[in-house]
Amino acid sequence: MMTIGKYSLNEYRRLIEWFHGSPSPGMLVGGIMVDAAIKRLNTTRLYDAICETSSCLPDAIQLLTPCTIGNGWLHMADLGRFALALYEKDSGRGIRVFLDPEKTEEWPEVNIWHLKLRPKKEQSLEKLTDQILKAGIKLLGFQNVEVLPAFLARRAKGEIAVCPACGEAYPKNHGPVCRGCAHASPYVQKKIDMRSRKITGHRISRSEKTSLMNENQG
Repeated sequence: MMTIGKYSLNEYRRLIEWFHGSPSPGMLVGGIMVDAAIKRLNTTRLYDAICETSSCLPDAIQLLTPCTIGNGWLHMADLGRFALALYEKDSGRGIRVFLDPEKTEEWPEVNIWHLKLRPKKEQSLEKLTDQILKAGIKLLGFQNVEVLPAFLARRAKGEIAVCPACGEAYPKNHGPVCRGCAHASPYVQKKIDMRSRKITGHRISRSEKTSLMNENQG
């Protein structure tokens, strides 16, 4: 019976729907990739992961390994490739696993999905799933790798400051204000031109914020 990590195939497929929200083919093949990487790394040492895509594969890594974005062991290097690497924390040596286009050619439904040769609504999830399970690791390529020293460095939070614009805590090495107030916020908001104001160490009061926003609207 096929297993993926410590789970039976059926258990893992249920986990996919619970964690990812849908029966994702990317997480199914991703689970096979992670399982293969763990077996080939074959280490008792602590390891980190690199994921080269932001689609589906990070979820498989977080389900099947100790590596998560939150604990800092999963590093996102969004290169647009459906690939991952597991590597030892101390040596940086590891195994890279990727979905190999030369090998997916032998599996038409997988190839169509992987290379987006047909709109998603015209693809058969049942046929695609069947081919992924039949092919298994035959879809994959493997490389021995050694990561750059930057990926071995331990993250240090450093000194924390209180942003003089919004009053929230942030890493001081980000600059005189937090990145949200330095126009990197993902939210729609009234633009405040901080360049026209000298930034000091004190917290801007509510009345000062209102004044700045009124000036900006004008």
